[in-house]
Amino acid sequence: MEDQEFDPSMTNGIPPDELADFLAWRQRVKGTNISDKTLLATDYLNHFNEIVMLIEMIPDMPDMLEECLIWQPKSYAEHFRDSGFSDKDLAIEAYEHVPSKFKRPFEDTIAQAHQVIRHTLDRIGADIQDGMTDKLRLDCQTSVAMIHRIIQVANGIIHGTAHVMEQAEIDLYLSAGA
Repeated sequence: MEDQEFDPSMTNGIPPDELADFLAWRQRVKGTNISDKTLLATDYLNHFNEIVMLIEMIPDMPDMLEECLIWQPKSYAEHFRDSGFSDKDLAIEAYEHVPSKFKRPFEDTIAQAHQVIRHTLDRIGADIQDGMTDKLRLDCQTSVAMIHRIIQVANGIIHGTAHVMEQAEIDLYLSAGA
């Protein structure tokens, strides 16, 4: 039976040695909360939404920085192992079969998110220590906007849009106001 929703261009750029495996796994994840376009699940992004919510609270409650510092980056598999996601075992297993066309930009984007979050926590920690409340508020807003942008890119990749942020954009953010 022909898949009416599948865009054949999704397989463009998938190496032949990955294609048959990808097509088989697409069928395994069909009907779950795992994208059958990429074999990735958006639930992983909840890990980043958690730190965003904490950072948003810091200007009004600077002691929330302690909560932020407890947050640690988690790999895709670690997130699902620790989650209540209904298809978590399938998500972990499917990740090993994500074509490099999607996995490479996804992992690069996640690495950018971790880099920005680390930098953000250092920056806002310094703002708090220096008593710079206006700078703290601005740094939190700027950082949250950048993290949201990265989450949007990751979400796009999960749904089959393999666009990534340019490292130059991340570097500009990291060097601003340092």
